[in-house]
Amino acid sequence: MGTRTYVSNRENLSSVVGDYIKEAILAGTYKEGDRILETEVALKLGISRAPVREGIKELAKEGVVTIIPRKGTHVTKFNVNDIKEVFDIRLLLENDILKILIQEDKLTEKDFNHLEGLVEEMVKVANSDMDDLKKSITINIKDMEFHRYIWQKSGSQRRVKILEDMFFQLRIAMLYDTNETGDLYATAADHYEIIDNLKSKDLEKCKKALREHIISYKRGTF
Repeated sequence: MGTRTYVSNRENLSSVVGDYIKEAILAGTYKEGDRILETEVALKLGISRAPVREGIKELAKEGVVTIIPRKGTHVTKFNVNDIKEVFDIRLLLENDILKILIQEDKLTEKDFNHLEGLVEEMVKVANSDMDDLKKSITINIKDMEFHRYIWQKSGSQRRVKILEDMFFQLRIAMLYDTNETGDLYATAADHYEIIDNLKSKDLEKCKKALREHIISYKRGTF
């Protein structure tokens, strides 16, 4: 029993390490190419180096960090083609999800109210006097909360799993865009058109609104 508890705790701690490093990258604490020191992370989280090492190994498998022999662990640099591919895969899968939502009538009035509330929060942040980096991060989080909600409502487990596995890369790509273009209000307001077309069950217009929303990210990033 004691061994199982120990292993479980170690696994939980390594997940905490992974989440901490990912959020630090998104917040700009760690930038592309920066070295991540195990001792520094362990001290920050108040844990031993063993779960830090395990957490970093998992991040390396995901491509978030790169472990270079005798040079340590560094934040992976995502190139233009990597991010383009992430957006293209997302568009393909999310179009399928929109089709399921409309054809199988998956969304209720309660769902639409929830989605509209998320957009209102994004617009409020975009119009606030918050500093630009904090605005970008907050809108990025709410944007993904909006899309993850409709992914889950589709009930398409395999599509959702692929998108969830890409979640960090999606947030990185979106954050690059909002940092570069500064058009945070447009990023937020785009979602109203997606909601309107979901309500009217117009699949083609819904796909068009999603495509323009995602393409606006690609234009900003590239």
